[in-house]
Amino acid sequence: MKFFFDTSVLLPCFFDDHEHHEASLRVFLKADKKQGCCGAHSLAEFYATATRYPGKSRLSGEQVLLFLGNIRERLTIVTLTAEEYYDTLKEAAATGIFGGATYDTLLAKCAMKADAEFIYTWNVKHFRQLSPEIVKRIRTP
Repeated sequence: MKFFFDTSVLLPCFFDDHEHHEASLRVFLKADKKQGCCGAHSLAEFYATATRYPGKSRLSGEQVLLFLGNIRERLTIVTLTAEEYYDTLKEAAATGIFGGATYDTLLAKCAMKADAEFIYTWNVKHFRQLSPEIVKRIRTP
């Protein structure tokens, strides 16, 4: 069984004051490189979000790199080819996916490429806009 982790699940794993910390960490710790994966884009999203996190929880770039190292040790990082990237954006345009949901569309394509059985996300709304094949895989931790 393969698990794909959206950024919305990865981020709370490393912030113990986050409302989804415990549930996210629980599923993250069950994964390993053989059964757990995330999109390469999630590393950038994680970095961007954690370095602009509100209040005292904001992290430096060096601190975030330590967390990204943990993610890379535990999960397989899935990438799209240039062709897959473009084809996914064409599909998004054809189905009316715009704005932030575009990034979730790309992540969902990574999940499908990895043949993930479950896509863990707290951002269910964006993923529910996608194909029925993807929607049936969506789970919250």
